[in-house]
Amino acid sequence: MVNHEMFNLLKIGLTEGESKVYLALSEIGSSTVGPIVNKSGVAYSNIYDILHRLIEKGIVSFIIKNKTKYFQAASPSNLIQYLDKKQEQIVQERESLKKILPDLEKLQEIKSKQEAEVFLGKKGLRTAYERLVKNTSKNDEILFFYIHEDKYAKESNLFYNSIVDLVSGTENRGICNAEYKSSWFSKKSKHLTMRFSNLPLPGNIDIIKDKILLVSWGESIFSVLIHSQHL
Repeated sequence: MVNHEMFNLLKIGLTEGESKVYLALSEIGSSTVGPIVNKSGVAYSNIYDILHRLIEKGIVSFIIKNKTKYFQAASPSNLIQYLDKKQEQIVQERESLKKILPDLEKLQEIKSKQEAEVFLGKKGLRTAYERLVKNTSKNDEILFFYIHEDKYAKESNLFYNSIVDLVSGTENRGICNAEYKSSWFSKKSKHLTMRFSNLPLPGNIDIIKDKILLVSWGESIFSVLIHSQHL
């Protein structure tokens, strides 16, 4: 069998076994099962199943002589008809899928998601915030805790200044440690409503709807975005 012929039959959707059997029949003509097995190299245990599928696809036919089935490859033009039917079926399946898509989307909305993603570095942290605020509106609210520390103050201030465009579309209310009150970013951030406290805070946490973002500032910035209505 010629490799490129096998390759092209695989491309139009035939399995390897179907391609081998069709090519074997194309070469040997009308044949009983034995010669087809020998020529194609397909296992005898699979040959009837493969022939049945090819018959259903309209690219193999059979006749009965003296109570024995003889199989033969249909005209190569039948492959075009096979593709036309396949394309028509795909169009029908696509239309059927379009009809049920709204119901499938509702099912996903109803079912509570629980997943977590880990992000590294400042680029990863920006991605985390992009996902945090995805599908939010002006009626939504970001709640946060923030612990300001001198050792990463410059880096964090510059970072949060760079993502104002992401979070300014929603209301932002948070509790920060007292040290943050004197920060230049804290003073200029009109989109934030903050209260300052000397009480211990749980960490750097942003919460919106069913998403929670945990951020660890340090030599290596590490963040975890959790999607969980329960949490």
